[in-house]
Amino acid sequence: MNLLKRILTAVVLIPIVLLLVLRAPIPVVALVAAVVAVLAVRELLQLAEGYGIRPFHGATYIFVALLFVLLAVNPGDKPLSSTAFFAATVVLAAAVAPFAFLVLGMRREDLRGAFPAAMASAFAFGYVALPLGFLVQLREQWQGAFLVLYLLLLVWAGDISAYFVGRSFGRHLMAPRISPKKTWEGAFGGLLASMAVGWLLYYYATPISSALLNARLIEARDGIFALQKPSPWPTLLLSAAINVAAQLGDLVESLIKRGAGAKDSGTILPGHGGMLDRIDALLFAAPLLWYYAAWRVLQ
Repeated sequence: MNLLKRILTAVVLIPIVLLLVLRAPIPVVALVAAVVAVLAVRELLQLAEGYGIRPFHGATYIFVALLFVLLAVNPGDKPLSSTAFFAATVVLAAAVAPFAFLVLGMRREDLRGAFPAAMASAFAFGYVALPLGFLVQLREQWQGAFLVLYLLLLVWAGDISAYFVGRSFGRHLMAPRISPKKTWEGAFGGLLASMAVGWLLYYYATPISSALLNARLIEARDGIFALQKPSPWPTLLLSAAINVAAQLGDLVESLIKRGAGAKDSGTILPGHGGMLDRIDALLFAAPLLWYYAAWRVLQ
């Protein structure tokens, strides 16, 4: 029954997510990302309460939302200026967050709880909001829609393959105290699937982009229309790195849940748990792909 719920939820959500990624204007993408970020941060702060911490809920949600307001007005028509603006925003926000929440902590009657509360809120901002911000800014860059599509398909392919390979052939547990069902066999199967999907996407990038353009799902700036096929090795290495980052993201979230004594981060998605459970892999993978894309812009 749980597997059926997972499949039905995925069947409903995946077309919506893909349509949003490919077609929606940047302010809409930023708005949706803000909603997802606030929901995931809420779940994370609730997990923090399992550690005996009382975070600053309202202030954290406001701080997270402000990041996506800035992203919504980010000048995305020029990749270099857009990337530079985002990088400066991230540095400033990451530097200000600990101080802002510690200032709030001055109002606490029990000052012993001020630092843990500020620490939890600042961590939630850096762990959830900033990576989703990287995802939005990635969409703003040239070929942005294709890059985000590539990221999502890689993560999904790796996750699905790891689940079924691990279930069928898994014998050696990867981290039994953190995630009792994850195996090295499943992880390797997920890695191979991501590398295969990544290579196929880039080998057929031009016909895929042309089909999406003809279907009016992307603009010309969001596709790849190179005349020559790219070398397979950079794509394979990038795909492998993204898969490893995604699997680490999943394990890190499992660590947080186990420490809090929780199985899932929430119940908002039937069969999938909470919002944080669904985006945990992206939280490590999105910044990695953004860095690659930003480095490419600066070449």
